[in-house]
Amino acid sequence: MRLINLLCSGLCAVAIHAADSWSQFRGPNGDGHTTATNLPLNWSETKNIVWKTAIHDRGYSSPVIWGKQIWLTTATEDGKKLFAVCVDKDTGKVLHDLHLFDVAKPQRITRDNTYASPTPAIEKGRVFLHFGTYGTACVNTTNGKVLWQRRDLNCDHEAGAGPASSPMLFGNTLIVHVDGRDVQYIIALDTATGKTVWKTPRSLNYSKFPVHHRKAYCMPMLVPRGKGQQLVSPAGRGLYAYDPKTGKELWHMRHRGWSVAPRPIFGHGLIFATIDRDNPELWAIRPDGNGDITDTHITWSEKRGMPERSSPLLVDDLLYFVNRGGIATCLEAKTGKEVWKERLKGAYSASPIYAKGRIYFFNETAVATILRPGRKFEVIATSALAPQPLLATPAVDGNAFIIRTGSHLYRIKER
Repeated sequence: MRLINLLCSGLCAVAIHAADSWSQFRGPNGDGHTTATNLPLNWSETKNIVWKTAIHDRGYSSPVIWGKQIWLTTATEDGKKLFAVCVDKDTGKVLHDLHLFDVAKPQRITRDNTYASPTPAIEKGRVFLHFGTYGTACVNTTNGKVLWQRRDLNCDHEAGAGPASSPMLFGNTLIVHVDGRDVQYIIALDTATGKTVWKTPRSLNYSKFPVHHRKAYCMPMLVPRGKGQQLVSPAGRGLYAYDPKTGKELWHMRHRGWSVAPRPIFGHGLIFATIDRDNPELWAIRPDGNGDITDTHITWSEKRGMPERSSPLLVDDLLYFVNRGGIATCLEAKTGKEVWKERLKGAYSASPIYAKGRIYFFNETAVATILRPGRKFEVIATSALAPQPLLATPAVDGNAFIIRTGSHLYRIKER
């Protein structure tokens, strides 16, 4: 019965979530798409701000939304105290501010990261807060009560790096990457109890790789496989696919990369996955393989101007993305042929969002550039908040953006 429930829940999740929530990183389908038809084009600190709420301490986790609630995580700058914050989406009022974990000796991290960078996952009645090696918690969204915690999903994130991999939901399981310098595996936890349902070590021999090549910061993506589904899971020096119900490895690909961050996407029968941080490369991969498919299933690849942090976006037949340096690129999805390449203002970590006839790119100083999708590079509008850090990918609620900056959470909507 549990297996049937898992399969049914996994297959139905996208349809259910799409109607009323922003339940994970990059939205209901995990691909940056929203059905919103009237998201704002123009805003500033004095225009189209419904509310603005201060969020204490530091965090780069993206907001998630269910019902009337917005959840996000934050942490003290030294990483010794970890929190979850819940905000009323209509009023901006803080409903819960939960001190979840204390950390005696957190590893040092770079200023480009925080101790609260993984994005939560949410479903009806429960939100799942993940802080990498420092702890994972499930909270009742009605009363803020902690339902369960895990503090044994430990790994060496490497001093200077820190946690970043976000969890995702599949049926009755919460799936988490644990890719550190010391251990590398993917694990599924029972959403009701937190107990391990399955745990699968990465199959490559990581003892042969330099220690910093063993880690990664990405999260899995659910994509079709025949009549079923598979979890595509980027890791250091490898890209893997697993059966989401059992954790059985289906296939893997070897690559040279490490510290992988962008989440894969799927379309036109291809997986689009970014590998490597220092020399990013985008691979278009056929998803029907078994075993080691490195030499057989790459349809095309591209190295020029690929994103280190921001995830790609697929709209119709075209792929769009922006690298850290602000180079925006459009490629044909089926062939990898370049359509256009242009420079946007600023540096980019947040992933783009597509809404009817518009693509939104948010840079690291809270400036948004809105493009019209197509074979011609066309800027529709630009909008900006007061200059401040913006590294978290925004969420969408109806026709409003929920934007997290370094110190505040905003609801932005045409007034």
